[in-house]
Amino acid sequence: MSEELTRIAAALERMAPAPLEAPDFDSAQAFIWQTAPERLTPVTKVSRVDIGLLVGVDRSRDTLLANTLQFARGHGANNALLWGARGMGKSSLVKAIHAEVLRQGLPLKIVELQREDLPTVARLMQLLGASTHRFLLFCDDLSFSHDDQHYKSLKAVLDGGIAGRPDNVLFYATSNRRHLMPRDMIENERSSAINPAEAVEEKVSLSDRFGLWLGFHPCGQDEYLAMIDGYCAAHGLSVDPDTLRAEALEWQATRGARSGRVAWQFFTDLAGRHGVSLG
Repeated sequence: MSEELTRIAAALERMAPAPLEAPDFDSAQAFIWQTAPERLTPVTKVSRVDIGLLVGVDRSRDTLLANTLQFARGHGANNALLWGARGMGKSSLVKAIHAEVLRQGLPLKIVELQREDLPTVARLMQLLGASTHRFLLFCDDLSFSHDDQHYKSLKAVLDGGIAGRPDNVLFYATSNRRHLMPRDMIENERSSAINPAEAVEEKVSLSDRFGLWLGFHPCGQDEYLAMIDGYCAAHGLSVDPDTLRAEALEWQATRGARSGRVAWQFFTDLAGRHGVSLG
């Protein structure tokens, strides 16, 4: 009997998650939350662009920067959802804002969280909440499919449940969808549920939990060309203006779209052809 109890106790120990150990938060300004096993991995060099190179998002930039500075100074701030057109700099803005806050001498750590790891977020919040540092928790390309239940875990990030969200954690997310759910999913709930209003409310109200909604819309031709001019100036690349304009317009025509991402891809090709390093 004692041997059986010993085996059961050993099995329970294997099933129970080991206590999380906080990393040396002073070793880096950015971390990635990883699972299996759960840990925070430091990132010594963050991939980002200078905030001055983000064209056409002035209002969103100023609003998000002000909100982040408030948080870094220990004042009230809102969770933020950056939604809208693909490739218009949503995630780039979050990382650039973090760099600008650091440049102004305010301490702030950024932690990247993947959507599929949302079920483990409660343990992450406990780990961050126990620290004296302030954290910007960032989830890129957040959205949910028809049978995805991860959105319930997101509520713990935004509301914090009975314990509340730690005062030293702020959550920013980017998404192509304003309500994080597919439009046809919302419409199907309206048409098939016994109480359509209540069925839709649970899904749509998820976005309402973000205090800030910042919309990003497709850029015009002038903004697209201005982005490329900014990249050229920042990297010291001089090209005949007429040639640059013609090549840039041809590039976006072949892609069938204009966006900050397309502008950067064109510039990457342009810099390569002119022997300019982007490192």
